Amino acid sequence: MTGEAAQPPMAWRYCGNQLKLWRTRAGVSREELAKEAGYGYDTIKSVEQGRRRPTVRLLEVADEMCGASGLLLAARDYLAPERFPSFSLDFIRYEAEAIALSSYQPLLIPGLLQTEEYARELISAHWPPLDDDAVEEMVAARLERQALLDKQARAFSFVIGEAPLRQALSSPAAHQRQLHHLAEAADRRNVTIQVLPSGGAHAGLNGPLVLLETQDHEHIAYEEGQTTGVLYTDAEKISIATQRHVMISRQSLSPNESACFISKLAEEL
Repeated sequence: MTGEAAQPPMAWRYCGNQLKLWRTRAGVSREELAKEAGYGYDTIKSVEQGRRRPTVRLLEVADEMCGASGLLLAARDYLAPERFPSFSLDFIRYEAEAIALSSYQPLLIPGLLQTEEYARELISAHWPPLDDDAVEEMVAARLERQALLDKQARAFSFVIGEAPLRQALSSPAAHQRQLHHLAEAADRRNVTIQVLPSGGAHAGLNGPLVLLETQDHEHIAYEEGQTTGVLYTDAEKISIATQRHVMISRQSLSPNESACFISKLAEEL
């Protein structure tokens, strides 16, 4: 299984194409539509090219100007903000059913362990920027995923780099709450958290990694970049990923040492 470069959602592209077709058929220029809807020319162009989500306001104005009789406005029900990046959808589906998850994340607190404050700050910093509806939808989706930790018959192991444990995304108080949240998660019987200290060469320098075991005992590895996600089921690649994760865990603090480390960081804030 291989990942593909992230593309705008199909609904955006289809709706943008229909908007252009109706506008052209009605003899309405982009400038005229932009002026009437209260948007810039470049915004209309981006929408028609499928790179930007059409707003209800734009659909309403375009529907009336182009004489679409509600056909353009009907698209609003299919334009809800995406809950997850398109390239991660396969991983999200496997994660939901996995009986074991082993995660290594060097730069961020893993999504399953983020507080709402942390998730919102992180998603709000996305570039290109997201609109408020998209931010809230993605935050809600991330928090819903965390219910997986409540399934006590499933095992979760997290190795987190020291850097994100020290880096506050907003206020010291918010970061302190995030650290306390990690400590509470580590108290669960089915959750293990380790800290990989900064400094020196180690097996985790090539980036984040997640290993999954399905209910059918199939093993899957997942690697994610800024605009791509790749799932591996090839036995050789799984073996290498597993060995790498084992070495990362060995080079990390023990769970007890990690709990003390996180608590000490929280006390210093």
